[in-house]
Amino acid sequence: MKADPGAQRRLLELQAVDTAIGQLDHRVKMLPEHALLAERQTRRQALGQRLVAAETALSDATAAQTKAEADLVPVRERLLRDERAIEGGTITDPKTLKSMVDEIAHLTARISTLEDEELELMEAVESAEAEMARIQAERTSIEDEMRALMAKRDAAVTDLQADLADRRSVRSSLLAELPAALVDSYEKVRARSGGVGAAALQGRRCTGCGLEANPSDYERYLATPQDEVLRCEECDRILVRTAD
Repeated sequence: MKADPGAQRRLLELQAVDTAIGQLDHRVKMLPEHALLAERQTRRQALGQRLVAAETALSDATAAQTKAEADLVPVRERLLRDERAIEGGTITDPKTLKSMVDEIAHLTARISTLEDEELELMEAVESAEAEMARIQAERTSIEDEMRALMAKRDAAVTDLQADLADRRSVRSSLLAELPAALVDSYEKVRARSGGVGAAALQGRRCTGCGLEANPSDYERYLATPQDEVLRCEECDRILVRTAD
């Protein structure tokens, strides 16, 4: 394949632009904010699960407290009726009176037990509410951090995208000025060679693979006409001679 030596040298300009574009693309993908946001999102999801558990605990504690309060109502009403009956003096039978006194003692003890249980349940409700508040506060804090990270990431991406747009504009101009066949060959090599399609020949060394040509290959390079497109014998990249 033949190409004007000047066009071949400009291929190195295209390679430099493509290298810069690749580096900028990599920087966009590897911004530290991406990893930080992923870590915060994982923590936020875990807090969401904890919040569901806390909401369930609060609901169960509230329901149990409501039931305990409801259980106290008939017991207190029964105690009040018994006390009024005794205080009214209408019960004269000793056995009936003793039975009612015993029932009042039982009801009083039962009320005390239920009130203790109610108090424990009230504390459980308060604890569940406090846990929910802690989780919600922590999640709010993480969401604030995420918003700040997203703003920082978006600003960095905007700057990098502006640089990318400049490089791509330069690339388009270069492509318009270079022979189509040379560009096509360069693109094919670049696609299979880690993004590097053209490299300079510096002394005997290919700057693409970093290896030196053996004496016979180097002599052949020197003897090849300047308009002939060289390929590195080691890495097969387009090998550009930088001086006539």
